[in-house]
Amino acid sequence: MALSPRLDLRQSQSLVITPQLQQAIKLLQLSAVELAEYVEQEMVSNPLLETDDSGDGGALLESAGNADERGADSLSVVDTVDGQDEAPLDVERTVEDNEPSLSDGGDSFGGGIDTSNSDTWGAGGIAGDMPDLESTLADTPDLRSHLVQQLNLSVATPADRFIGMHLIDHLDESGYLRLDLAEAATQLGADKAQVERVLALMQRFDPAGIFARDLKECLRLQLEDKNRFDPAMAAFLANLELLAARDIKKLRDICGVSMEDIQDMIGEIRALDPKPALRFDRVTNESVIPDVIMSVRPDGNWRVELNGDTLPRVLVNRSYVSDISKAPVKKEDKAFLTERLQSANWLVKALHQRAETILKVATELVKQQDAFFRLGVTHLKPLILRDVADAIEMHESTVSRVTTNKYMATPRGIFELKYFFTQGLPSNDGAANHSAEAVRYRIKTLIDNEAVADVLSDDRIVEILRADGVDVARRTVAKYRDSLNIPSSVQRRRDKAAGYGGGLAGARVLGAVNS
Repeated sequence: MALSPRLDLRQSQSLVITPQLQQAIKLLQLSAVELAEYVEQEMVSNPLLETDDSGDGGALLESAGNADERGADSLSVVDTVDGQDEAPLDVERTVEDNEPSLSDGGDSFGGGIDTSNSDTWGAGGIAGDMPDLESTLADTPDLRSHLVQQLNLSVATPADRFIGMHLIDHLDESGYLRLDLAEAATQLGADKAQVERVLALMQRFDPAGIFARDLKECLRLQLEDKNRFDPAMAAFLANLELLAARDIKKLRDICGVSMEDIQDMIGEIRALDPKPALRFDRVTNESVIPDVIMSVRPDGNWRVELNGDTLPRVLVNRSYVSDISKAPVKKEDKAFLTERLQSANWLVKALHQRAETILKVATELVKQQDAFFRLGVTHLKPLILRDVADAIEMHESTVSRVTTNKYMATPRGIFELKYFFTQGLPSNDGAANHSAEAVRYRIKTLIDNEAVADVLSDDRIVEILRADGVDVARRTVAKYRDSLNIPSSVQRRRDKAAGYGGGLAGARVLGAVNS
């Protein structure tokens, strides 16, 4: 065979990730808030997109829920976004024929779930008449303004006020002073005694415990503010590590008080704030807006529908397209508008695709976890992405993207779709029919209901679970217990004997001691 250059023609098939396909994939994993922001940006950049203010969502909901009639392949991103049906700008008939739409869904399985959706695409991300949540918040002063105001009222001399401002600027986010006083005095050109005097004055500012240099000093300042810092409490703070170790007997002996007194002192410490500056943080909790709403039908079956408030109302301005196609325009202008028309069509199709896919996945999740919704978390079924993907004939990666940052409102509360995918634990007969989340809940219930005289060890919990048909190892029980922030049986027995009940404030103090 002669070696010489030549030209060969070969035909092959391959999947190309086009920009339109990338857009469709991106929209699948966006949350409701992110989707609203993305659509708003697209409407700013594309003059052919407009908001549907008619209140009729039929144009975009005409075919939602009818996926089973067209086959599961119609929900494939590759099949839907194929790029072969875009029309040039000057073909009016094709523009009218290609108008995308969604419909109310009548899809259900076994008569158990109705996926109909009479809601229209919501105006997510579009400003309405009502003010946003942030504008309704009370205008509270920040920590620095609060301290500067007290400094101006308490300090008269300019030098002391300047030192005070320097100390305020060196507070950390928890309200602790992370500053060497000798170094600060040298930097400010003042005596160390003067800096210490100003610091002692500012340590009496509100909130109590501010300007402390460590945890013990922070707690001491708060106790002094309450006039509860006596010799016994001083000894208590000096040995605060014993409280973190739950060695209550030794702590009681050092303080020289009775068990009843030591329990009262523990209660006082638990009521203190180890990070006094955090109360001034203005953290706005973002409310979760469900993408899917699940409700009970009169016949007892489940209804699954999209939340119209999370679906942006976006339409292609067909009248504007028709006017432009009739008017004489330059070649480059027509090319630009044609590209904008294709982009607008792709966006509407991608939104349609996203809505159909979310509804399809949510419907299957409700079908798979029917026992959970009816009987509770102990009946949560182990489930993996492949189970849902095989049932609805999609790829696992698509199901993963759809269930990320998507929430469903159910009669048992609002859950992220990811919540329903749990690892399966084997039963005594070898079948994986126990959800890890259900087992974790069972462990928490057992520990919450344990008696003072009968604290359950991890081995004892294993025996109880195996008696219930759950084949679980002791290290698995310990791992689940740690994930629930539940101490070991030894620590729980010591806490119950000392009458120490924990609590949120106490946990914050102990966490600060341990750190």
